[in-house]
Amino acid sequence: MAEYRLHCVKESGNCYKVALMLQLSGCDWKAAWVDYFNDATRRDDFRSEVNGLGEIPVLDHGSTRLTQSGVILTYLAERTGKFAARNEDEQRDILRWILFDNHKFTSYFATLRFMVGIQKTGETPVTDFLRGRALGAYGIVEKHLAAQPFLVGARPTIADFSLAGYVYFTEETGIDPAQFPHIKAWADRIAALPGWKHPYDLMPG
Repeated sequence: MAEYRLHCVKESGNCYKVALMLQLSGCDWKAAWVDYFNDATRRDDFRSEVNGLGEIPVLDHGSTRLTQSGVILTYLAERTGKFAARNEDEQRDILRWILFDNHKFTSYFATLRFMVGIQKTGETPVTDFLRGRALGAYGIVEKHLAAQPFLVGARPTIADFSLAGYVYFTEETGIDPAQFPHIKAWADRIAALPGWKHPYDLMPG
């Protein structure tokens, strides 16, 4: 039996953040597919037995069960010592980027991708709003990465894995990735790390 069990689906960038950390840290893990697109996370049994928040990813490690990707990434960094902060200043900076990611970078883009690229809603006032917010967040990260290779200096940390959750998906969003060459170069640097895999190759779905 694998040491870690990740409840996930390959279309989820939030799940990919955790799967990527497990993979690049060399953890002994296995994926447990969740039938997300048939509302598995909305069912009473999932919410009572797996996650009362009705969300994935969920990580099982022995008797410990963790939810929320930022919490899971922090736990894995502490357990493995990989891609972790080296001091308190770095820890605060990593937390800053994870919170920014969850509030702005991933949240708007992921919802836009789901609506436009997966649900095929077409253009609406909502998708227009989401795209504007996503472009604003991407612009902040683009400027930051123009000055350094990774989010917290010269080496990758869990902050990078958090923000990289959705950058490898190619579903239509109405945003041209060519606008953000520094984000593209950063994503390429992460993809060059030993053991890296695309989300569709790393998780079931």
